Amino acid sequence: MRRLLDLIKNKFFLVTLAFVVWMTFFDKNDLFSQYDYHQQLNKLKQEQAFYQSETAKVNKDLEELTSDKVKLEKFAREKYLMKKDNEDVFVIVHEKKK
Repeated sequence: MRRLLDLIKNKFFLVTLAFVVWMTFFDKNDLFSQYDYHQQLNKLKQEQAFYQSETAKVNKDLEELTSDKVKLEKFAREKYLMKKDNEDVFVIVHEKKK
């Protein structure tokens, strides 16, 4: 008990305790902010990985479309409903069941 009182009266202990409390709760970079920053960082890393994979897919499609005329025509027909002058295009729409 006496040792605990001596510890509480020690000015170095009090200053250290005040510093720890300040850094934990009141500083602009407190523990709660650090946790939020860590969560945001993880989310941004996931988004970065997603966008890099999407960019790789688009670059692959672009390479295929610029190198192969048959694939370019197929892409134009499917995505933009384009056709040649002597062709007819039929669009089949599947109705959703209610």
